[in-house]
Amino acid sequence: MKQQSLTYVYVVLITSMALWGGTWVAGRVLAQSIHPMSAAFLRFLLASAMLVAMSCRADGRLPRLRRDQVMPVLFLGFTGVFVYSYFFFTGLQTIPAGRAALIVACIPVCISVISAIFYREKFGPLRITGALLSLVGVSVVIADGNPLALLSGGVSRGDFMILGCVASWTAYSLGGRVAMKRLSPLTAVTWACIFGMLMLFIPALSGGLLGDILKARAVDWLCLAFLGILATGLAYFWYYQAIAVIGASRSGIFINTVPVFAVVMGALILNEPVHLSLLTGGFMVVTGVYLTNKP
Repeated sequence: MKQQSLTYVYVVLITSMALWGGTWVAGRVLAQSIHPMSAAFLRFLLASAMLVAMSCRADGRLPRLRRDQVMPVLFLGFTGVFVYSYFFFTGLQTIPAGRAALIVACIPVCISVISAIFYREKFGPLRITGALLSLVGVSVVIADGNPLALLSGGVSRGDFMILGCVASWTAYSLGGRVAMKRLSPLTAVTWACIFGMLMLFIPALSGGLLGDILKARAVDWLCLAFLGILATGLAYFWYYQAIAVIGASRSGIFINTVPVFAVVMGALILNEPVHLSLLTGGFMVVTGVYLTNKP
């Protein structure tokens, strides 16, 4: 594999993680004024429109799905769009953006373990060390420097909702590996967003979609544009490109950097507090990502 290709993959992965870090801030803002299903539907409506335009530009038209390709893409739409969105916006109604983003750092560990079991991806001592170091770093940040406090602390409904994001995104990432054996990354992401957006329509309509559209503020539309166009349209496509090159496990470990971006943005934009434990835990997370991806 050419070094240039690997450099491109890592650059777009880091960029995607920065965009996804911003989703927690934008989602937190939206969750305070718009119904979760309305926010999710509008997000993926914008994302679908952008991805359709990208697909038509690349292939001249929106690629059609064969019968054997429909179910894998429906699975992606259900797990990565419909289910994830419900947990995402519902959780952000009650817990801070930084805390929510830190919880999803469990995802790389889940992806790596399942990939090792079912896909026989290599998961040697160095990668195990990196994954564990990242996870410990996240726990340091969550528990404000005392990971043992997590054992005695309570878990709120919002925390459980974000743990649902962990489960749904793990399924989405691994399902993408199957789907891309038959489809290009752009086609898979485009149809997954379309199907997921259609699944979200009825719940959004029953949750007050029309009223939410009428009362949405300028900042709400700005957040929706960021979520739909940049953090979904571009970042989903880049993430799938990376999976196709370096695998689900090595791509997934980069998600550990999302909490770092999210907490920094939360501090700058939402005035969420930053403690020494954030700096310590963040360093451990980044170091763990490096170890996991070290040749």
